[in-house]
Amino acid sequence: MKRVVMVVSIMCAVLLAGASIQAQQGNKTSSPEDAAVYIVSPANGAVVPITFTVIFGLTGMGVAPAGIVKQGTGHHHLLVDGVVMPDLDMPLGAVVTHFGGGQTQTILTLPPGEHTLQLILGDHMHIPHEPPVISQVISIIVAN
Repeated sequence: MKRVVMVVSIMCAVLLAGASIQAQQGNKTSSPEDAAVYIVSPANGAVVPITFTVIFGLTGMGVAPAGIVKQGTGHHHLLVDGVVMPDLDMPLGAVVTHFGGGQTQTILTLPPGEHTLQLILGDHMHIPHEPPVISQVISIIVAN
């Protein structure tokens, strides 16, 4: 089991290194001007329980898992309580949750209080497209 985890970790490091080189060379994947990513649920201002489902929406493009090169596609990255937008010229790192399997929803558990959610679409190498496809920030309140 430890060997499998080590191999997967090495593969991820190699992919991110390659993505970093790609981004530094300015080889960003293009996105259609009408592409939009958004949060379907919960709605902006919603009061949600501690554990709740977030449903992702996307128009003008398709969803493909990380590592799959297919024009007009990407995969979701969720920024929770983001104070600062990550560098959009580099692979999206630890400040976001990656949905590289092509997932279009997730279950979150957050502490009570106000939180923000925002989606960023990344290409096959986790690099935001050009132009970037980023949702509006929504605010939610997690109830006790």
